[in-house]
Amino acid sequence: MSATRFSVLIVSTGNVCRSPIAEELLRAQLAATIGPDARAFRCESAGTWGHSGAGMESHAAAVLAERGIEPGSFVARELNPDQVLEADLILGATRDHREQVHLLDPYAAGRTFTIREFARFARRVYPATLPEADPAVRARALVDRVAMLRTPRPGPGRPDDDIADPFGAPLHVFRLCADSIAEGLAALVGHLTPASAAGSRSSSAV
Repeated sequence: MSATRFSVLIVSTGNVCRSPIAEELLRAQLAATIGPDARAFRCESAGTWGHSGAGMESHAAAVLAERGIEPGSFVARELNPDQVLEADLILGATRDHREQVHLLDPYAAGRTFTIREFARFARRVYPATLPEADPAVRARALVDRVAMLRTPRPGPGRPDDDIADPFGAPLHVFRLCADSIAEGLAALVGHLTPASAAGSRSSSAV
């Protein structure tokens, strides 16, 4: 884990649907919310049973294109311990992915969540209580707060913490999947600017 950068690792099963969608959506949300500061964030994805070397599933690429995101030459890869060790925050699509990360590195438990689980706890953190600092510092503080709210240890979670695998489903199912992912990631990205700045943007948007 770097002191000057913040690394997010997103995990699903094959790394061809949910996790690449989340990787690209997170990158886009960061750029839209914090602008040049997004360069301090590294967004990656992997699969617990990754189709290493495969491209993104066509419907996954299509839903990103509908949102104005060009994923480029994405290549799937399988999750490995080094990725877990280097990540400041690990977000699984489901509770099973979270547990697979724990099996690789039990010490990663305090920074490993499902996307929806992290969002659920992050919404309980008042942005003004985070440090008035750059986004990477605020992100670290947010992960610490979320981990504290989940103490004393990660529990089994809730069924609605999972985002279902859309592999093989029609395009509209991928759209619903992308909506769920985007909503969950917004709970992270929305905390990365000081409350005063966020309030100013909200006021100007009214």
